[in-house]
Amino acid sequence: RWNIQVLDLRNVDDDFWIVRSGASVSSPKAMNKRQTEEDRPRMRRKQSFKVLVDLCLKEKTLDEFLTYLFLWFMQRKDLIHLCCRKLKIYLMPAQNIRQVLKMVDLDCIQEVEVNGTWKLSTLARFAPYLGQMSNLYKLLLSHIYVSDNISQEKEEFVSRFTSQFLKLDHLQQLYMDSVPFLEGHLDQVLRYLKTPLETLSITDCLLSELDLRHLSQCPSISQLKDLDLTGIRLTNFSPEPLQLLLEKVAGTLQTLDLDECGITDAQLRAILPALSHCSQLLTFSFRGNPISMATLENLLRHTVRLSKLHLELYDTPLESYGAQGALHQRRFAKLQAELMEILRHLGNPKTVLFSMVPCPHCGNSAFYDLEPCQYCCW
Repeated sequence: RWNIQVLDLRNVDDDFWIVRSGASVSSPKAMNKRQTEEDRPRMRRKQSFKVLVDLCLKEKTLDEFLTYLFLWFMQRKDLIHLCCRKLKIYLMPAQNIRQVLKMVDLDCIQEVEVNGTWKLSTLARFAPYLGQMSNLYKLLLSHIYVSDNISQEKEEFVSRFTSQFLKLDHLQQLYMDSVPFLEGHLDQVLRYLKTPLETLSITDCLLSELDLRHLSQCPSISQLKDLDLTGIRLTNFSPEPLQLLLEKVAGTLQTLDLDECGITDAQLRAILPALSHCSQLLTFSFRGNPISMATLENLLRHTVRLSKLHLELYDTPLESYGAQGALHQRRFAKLQAELMEILRHLGNPKTVLFSMVPCPHCGNSAFYDLEPCQYCCW
């Protein structure tokens, strides 16, 4: 007789817990009765049993699947090893989340995504659980809310969270989107990182110039493959920290996103030499930065030297728009022809797409390819 040692529930559908007759899952009372009659004799064998499951906590209460699973687990917790590899948290109340975390083996968790609108205090209460996820590979935090009324406690909450990075020996992918406490505290996150990151994404956050300088000096970013700074406003910054950052990752960086950073012509000219040395770069996105035609041409002459670069995304040059910000069709057509000629002259075999607002066809944003002129509205 075969003894099952591992039950993999990571890809089951919603009908998994429905009995063959089509009836709904058993009630807790029925489950207790079945445990008494069927399961207890087997429990005497004390055999270890591992259950693999990916958890997505997106409702205010546990759904039918999780309710059944956790009730089933609680009745056999001395025998069951509940192993969760991927954990996604959305709107579930903190108390319910803590109950779930107490059931799973935190050491098994490899990926965590927190997408709910958590308060900073909630994140601080989550921190001790995070520190126990010793095999965590990927961490995503999105939309953490920081109230102006907790300024005295803010430092304590931030410290309680960032100190957990000391325990994350395998963290390689870090995503932080709309995380306002990073301003003035990015160095606290960076100094506790123990291993080199492959992916760093800091998007739609306020950072200081000193934060960016700390980032450029961080030992854990020297092997970055993916860097995303979308929405980090750099307009009033010195270009030096970004230049130093690109120099540090030049040998490994494959994807670079600098969308909506407000980078000016002068700043771009300053970082071009460092960008030109990113020899492994595959994709470069630079939308939402107000650059002129002359600077764009200069940029294209630098990126053509990057032999592995196959996709570039830029804005239409500033000269394409009128004084009120509306797209000027004649200027746009003229600049389009000039850009096409520049790319032909450079012998550029890559995909270079330009975005414009608004699209002449739908009124929304659009990407267009110069030859032939094809629009991709979005």
